[in-house]
Amino acid sequence: MELFPAIPYEEWRDCKETVHRFAQVVGKVRLAASARRNHWWNVPFHLTGRGITTRPMGLLDGNPLFAIDFDFVGHQLVVSVLDGRVVSFPLAGRSVAGFYESLMGALDGLGIRVRLAVPRPFDLPDAGRPFAEDTEHAAYDPQYVNRYWRVLSQVAAVLEESAAGYSGKVSPVHHFWHTFDIAHTRFSDRHIDQPGRVDSVTREAYSREVISFGFWFGDDTFRAPAFYSYTAPEPAGLAEEPLEPAAARWADRGAGHLALLPYDEVRAAADPRAAVLGFYESAYQAGARRAGWDRERLASPGGVTDPYLLAARRVPRVMFR
Repeated sequence: MELFPAIPYEEWRDCKETVHRFAQVVGKVRLAASARRNHWWNVPFHLTGRGITTRPMGLLDGNPLFAIDFDFVGHQLVVSVLDGRVVSFPLAGRSVAGFYESLMGALDGLGIRVRLAVPRPFDLPDAGRPFAEDTEHAAYDPQYVNRYWRVLSQVAAVLEESAAGYSGKVSPVHHFWHTFDIAHTRFSDRHIDQPGRVDSVTREAYSREVISFGFWFGDDTFRAPAFYSYTAPEPAGLAEEPLEPAAARWADRGAGHLALLPYDEVRAAADPRAAVLGFYESAYQAGARRAGWDRERLASPGGVTDPYLLAARRVPRVMFR
């Protein structure tokens, strides 16, 4: 199977906008029915062998233990309960309103009572319109949806490999329904006192100093898929640091700088996997160096922290430029 297949933003934009809102509906169910974790780690989706999943949830609110899975091979939404009951329905041919109605009906039929606190999109242009009234977004292209999942899966594998090099606090590799990206984050021990005027989502997400790495499919402000990284809070001089490979650059996003590597540049590389790993590593070294992280102490080359095994392999704990 081709590594990093083409997924041009303009060709599947309408489909992406529909699936993004499907994901937000299910994501808000996950938010309502799961135990809260620091930095909102309970909320994102995880990859499966056929699509993405909420993982099991319920019990805490009196509901049976249940999960919701997007099957992007069979193009179904599957709601399953621990006792073996399953309800599914096709993803194609539905508007967001139709999807919302079908999901709420499936949950009700399984005896799952979930109330969405805000049954509208989060941080999207139509955030004021309830899901139940959105008949505009109804595009679903099975070929592109399956490709979206394959790209997610391939990027996730590279992110997992990149994550192995750090022994400090890290997030899972997970897929956010908010911005429709897949990401992994490294944390330092430094607490960040966010001002009270900052919204509660941001205060929780960035209560520690972080360097984050990910990939997103593009949006109307950046109309192309790309790999990215950022350091928050951004240390002085970050954008002066070198990035690899040559196609990578720092983009000024107003509130800070984003390290960007266009997806199509990676596809054209002789070794796409190595290009992405090199990009993530250069962005980490840039952020960690400028923020004063103890890179040697936090290193785990190849996922190894055992000093005896490291000595036997003669693996340096970290490589400094």
